[in-house]
This record gives sequence, structure tokens and C-alpha cells, in this order.
Amino acid sequence: MAVYTAELIDRALDVSRAGSAGPGAFPGEAGDPACGDTVRIELELRGERIAAARHRTFGCPHATAAAALLCALVEGRALLEAAAVGVADIEREVAGRPGCVALAVDALHAAIGRATDALRVAPVSGRVAVAMSGGVDSAVALLKAVESGLQPVGVTLRLWIDPQAPDSERACCSPQSVRAARSACHALGVPHVALDRRDGFRRAVVEEFVTAYATGSTPNPCVRCNGSFRFDTLAAFADRIGAERLVTGHYARIRRRFGVPLVARALDETKDQSYMLARVPPAILERVWFPLGEQRKTQTRAEATAAGMAAAGRAESQEVCFVGGGDHRAFLERNGGAGAAGEITDERGSVLGRHTGVHRFTPGQRRGVGVSASTPLYVLRTDARRGEVVVGPRSRLARSSVSVGDPVLHLPVSRVQAKLRYRSDPVWATVVTEATGVRLDLDEPAYGVAPGQAAVLYEGDVVVGAGTILAQR
Repeated sequence: MAVYTAELIDRALDVSRAGSAGPGAFPGEAGDPACGDTVRIELELRGERIAAARHRTFGCPHATAAAALLCALVEGRALLEAAAVGVADIEREVAGRPGCVALAVDALHAAIGRATDALRVAPVSGRVAVAMSGGVDSAVALLKAVESGLQPVGVTLRLWIDPQAPDSERACCSPQSVRAARSACHALGVPHVALDRRDGFRRAVVEEFVTAYATGSTPNPCVRCNGSFRFDTLAAFADRIGAERLVTGHYARIRRRFGVPLVARALDETKDQSYMLARVPPAILERVWFPLGEQRKTQTRAEATAAGMAAAGRAESQEVCFVGGGDHRAFLERNGGAGAAGEITDERGSVLGRHTGVHRFTPGQRRGVGVSASTPLYVLRTDARRGEVVVGPRSRLARSSVSVGDPVLHLPVSRVQAKLRYRSDPVWATVVTEATGVRLDLDEPAYGVAPGQAAVLYEGDVVVGAGTILAQR
């Protein structure tokens, strides 16, 4: 049973900061479907400061009092100073209903996130933006920034997740992850900003993922997201708040070649993320720091545990975040990316069986093909237009050359080690320029080369280029 003290009732009935902050104010809203409470907080900015903070709360006295307290706390503060205000600042005064306090804090930070889009702060010496996922890696990256004497501001991107995802909590951009990231920042006295980029992410990354599968490709959305959405968004945020550098918890390093900053493999080969970062532009890498690139994951968890961080034991996030731990094939079927159903044939055209959609198959696949034979059968290729899946022995997967479209070559290169899938071993190749991009002539055959996957090119440990594998002739 809720306990309503006289002081709590007085705060809930205080209307001095109830209502609207004006037509140009930045709103933030949060609601609890379990109890029906909703909180809306509006912030009016004058320069970098909050000139007015107002709330409209439809809920219990705890939620109303929490919203009123937060408005009183942040009014008159610089916006980034207000971003350091959280649950701990008011929970003692609104005791007994932690969910109501968290609801009001969510609304405040939603308003702060929107307001930061209007900030234009001159560069501040020592200020850095730290990308926060809510997991252990970003938490330790933040800790290292604090211990280095920098002035970090945490930032989390809230991105679109499939509403029917079975385990959205493990996604690095879920509401739960946003709260975890905020808590990690506030525990160290660091401001935290959450940016709602769900619509832009869905247009730029998710819709392309769906379209690619529907046309017979097997895309890697993480490479695209990092190269043309995530890091661009983070760098723009850093510019707005006057941050000199951008810090992330990726396992990668930066090396210079002929004065150009490039992504390089991490010390921990089992956690290396250089492949996923291959398309991040050097202009952004110029200001990026990967503090975990020189250590192993075991050390990261040990540091988080020693510091008493809540993220120390948190599970790894999903690689394809917007699927939220679900089956990507079922996701595609729900979102218009299902390929045509049709026949499974051998290379001579003999029908071996039928399938329910080409999106369920990718070159090199063996499990789940759905037909049996005296020797193992692998998917050799698919035809999305005809709905055909062609299978055969592994030897028929061999490719001695690979065409790559949309190439980005950070340096002029002729001999590279090409990584054709995230989990594949690199193979030596000669780079040949073609009208459609580049061709990789491989020193030894590669198996399971799939159109739509990223081809990442290395010189030693350094990424020197990347592109998208085209349908092979």
C-alpha cells in the first residue's frame, strides 16, 4: 500500500511548475502502461540554460511530486548540468514508489535529449562524448575517460526495435539499456543524454535490410549502421555539445597510414570489431578514442567488477540489435522482407524439394536446407525473382574472384587480405579496378561468398577499404 505523507501531498499539489513552458519548449513524455500514469516535462532554453521547466502529470501523487521536484531542480541550470540529474536526486523525497520516480526521470531526459538538438556550444577543453550502450564495455570506456581527467558526457542512441522482439532488453538501444546507461553515468557524476533516433534508424538501416533480403542479398546491417548512421549521429552530437573527442567501447584500435587515421584490429582477437567499423570515415576517426582496443574482454569485466559497476555481469547485446534476439527470418516475414517461395533444385535443374521463401537461405548454408542426399548439400545461390534455391556439393561454392560494389578505399591498395564475412578468415587477394567497383582476385578459393555481405580489406591489422559483395558471375 502506498504511503502519502503530508510533505508528499504538498509537493504534488504545488502548481507553481505545472503546465506548459511555452510554444517553443522541448517536450519529453513517459508513460507506464501497467498503471496508466503519464508524465510530460517541457523545457524552455535560453542559450545553454533552462529558463523554465514545467510538467503535466496524470498519475498518482508520487509521480506528480517527482515531476514537480525535477522541474524545480533543473530550472536555471545549464542543460548538460541538468543531464546529470537522476533518480538518486529525488528518490529520498519521493520514497516508496521507485517506478513513479523513474517515470518522471524518463520524461525529463526525453526533454533533455530533444533540447540538445538545439544546442550550439563552443568547444570545451577536455570535454568528450562517450557512447553508452548500457553494457559493460561502454561503462568501462566511460570509467577510463573519467580516470583520464576528461569531462565526459554520456550519450545513448535510442533506436527502433521490432515491437514483437522476444528479448528486446538485450538490444543496445532498448529503453532498458537507455536507463542502464544513464545509471552508469550518474553513478560517476556524469551527465547523460539519450537521443531518440528511431525513425531515422528505421529508414536508413532497417528498411534497407528488409529490401536487401527481399531481393536475394544477405546484408550486414551493423557495417552500414556504423559507417553511415551511428558514428555520424554521435559525431554531430559531439559537435553540438562542444566535445573535442568521441569515445566508444568498441574493441578496435586506430593506426595512422600516411597521416590518415584508420581502424585497426583490437588486441583481443576474439572480440575484434574492426570489420564492423570498416566504413567509418577517417574524418570521424580523427577524433575517436577506443580505450578498450589494447585490452582483453576479461580485463574489462574485471575492471567493472572492481569499480562496483552494475554492468559488470550484464549479458552481451545482440549483434542485429533491432531483431531483439529473435529469428531474423520471422522478422523479415513480419516486415515485408520475405522472398518468394519456390523450388529447391540441383545445378542441372532437377527439383529436390520446395521451400517457403528464399530469404531463409544464403550461399554456403548447410543446415536447414530441407533436402537430403548421399553427400552434404550446400546452398550455392538463390534467385529471388524466381524463388529458386540451388544446392550442390561444397566444392561448387569455391570462388576465385569476388566483385565488390560501392567500394571505399581509404588508401591506394593492390594487395590486401580480404575478409568476406564477419566470422570468416581473411584471404590474400589482388585488387583490380572495374567499372562496377573493384574485383578481388583471390590467392585461394573462398567458400560461401554471399551477395550483400561486406568485404573488408586489410593491410596487416589495418582496414584500408570496404565494399559490398555483388552477385557473382
